[in-house]
Amino acid sequence: MAREKEVEAAEAAPELSYREQLGHLNPIAQPLASRKLTRKLYKCIRKAAKHKQIRRGVKEVQKFINKGEKGIAVLAGDTLPIDVYCHIPIMCEDRNLPYAYVPSKSDLGAAAGSKRPTCVILIKPHEEYQEAYDECLEDVEALPMPL
Repeated sequence: MAREKEVEAAEAAPELSYREQLGHLNPIAQPLASRKLTRKLYKCIRKAAKHKQIRRGVKEVQKFINKGEKGIAVLAGDTLPIDVYCHIPIMCEDRNLPYAYVPSKSDLGAAAGSKRPTCVILIKPHEEYQEAYDECLEDVEALPMPL
């Protein structure tokens, strides 16, 4: 019963704009994707999810980064507590994986085709959406890395 009320409240809540979502970011959310890049990443995630070429969730992404899988890591900037996933960017840097933060974990989960919010997704390359993937990869690698 409480779960149904929670779902109804989430559906009734108006979606926040990109600018409003920026108010809920963590201090570690760098490099942050621009509004345009965020849309491109969500589009690429939707295509990758259609072809089952994504890894979602901290445990799964961490496991496949350790195994050496290549792709683009997309992290949600509004995840609390930060301790849940603050090690993922370090793992990505150690393995030369590009990564970027987007403002909303609920939008990230929705792009992956899930009703649940997701704090990290790894997009794997695939020939079906290679053009969109390459465009996102180029833009993410162009983002200034934090010190």
